[in-house]
Amino acid sequence: VQLQASGGGSVQAGGSLRLSCAASGISFGPDVVAAWYRQGLGKQRDLVASWSSVARPWYLDSVKGRFTISGDNTKNTMYLQMNGLKPEDTAIYYCNIRRFTSNFWGQGTLVTVSS
Repeated sequence: VQLQASGGGSVQAGGSLRLSCAASGISFGPDVVAAWYRQGLGKQRDLVASWSSVARPWYLDSVKGRFTISGDNTKNTMYLQMNGLKPEDTAIYYCNIRRFTSNFWGQGTLVTVSS
């Protein structure tokens, strides 16, 4: 299983970015949970949002109303649409797929938000 994340970059506060994570070797079936995590400099890695085809999305409180997670079963790709970005959203964002006891990570993509 390989996850390829993309879409990070530098934006000013209030801007938008869309992260993508293409998965190979695994399908987004009902037994898969796809998620985005982030890790700021010197901070722990936190769960930002999670998605599955059989459950409602979950969001970290600080991103509710600004971020939207989604998945495309036909492309085996997950997305994180980020609007209204704030400097505190600056972090490396990692995509993650969990299936039963298996856990897979993408390589991370840097998001930098300037004030």
